[in-house]
Amino acid sequence: MESKEEQTTIDSKYVQQHLANERTFLAWVRTGIALVGIGFLAAGFGFSSSLYDQVAHIAAIITGVTSLVSGILIILTSASSYHRKCKQINQQTFQATTHLIQFLTITILVIGLALAVLLYVLLFPSE
Repeated sequence: MESKEEQTTIDSKYVQQHLANERTFLAWVRTGIALVGIGFLAAGFGFSSSLYDQVAHIAAIITGVTSLVSGILIILTSASSYHRKCKQINQQTFQATTHLIQFLTITILVIGLALAVLLYVLLFPSE
């Protein structure tokens, strides 16, 4: 087992890569927080409108829940990815992953569509 001094030496050897990994992690955390905020904002629009109907209510719920769950999953996944990449950097076995990016792309498309429906219903309410 490596001592604390040996581990520090290995981390110091790849300091630029570790700092880049940390910046990437923090960017994913900000993305997760933004998604949660979008969900609350969309839900607020759906419930504060005096003319909203059933479609707006459903779109607000879908957007809010999807954003909240996605934001939490992105933060948890990015923490796991950060720790895995730290080990890979030190062992010089780094491999880029695309799963988080694919998940985020699909999630933002779903949220965007739900927001589009919500906006349409709010702007053009059915009589």
